[in-house]
Amino acid sequence: MAAGEKAKAKAEQVEGKAKKTAGKTLGNDRMAAEGKTQESKGDAREAKEKTKDAFKR
Repeated sequence: MAAGEKAKAKAEQVEGKAKKTAGKTLGNDRMAAEGKTQESKGDAREAKEKTKDAFKR
């Protein structure tokens, strides 16, 4: 997995999880939903990179 893409995926996951948790804690449903979406994008980016790596071998 490209180091830059891997870092982007992890950062997106962590930021999304933090936003989701903050939204739930504050009772802000919109913020929680945005965090979940962002976390899912990070998961998808990571899965894409892992798939690319599997085909390189």
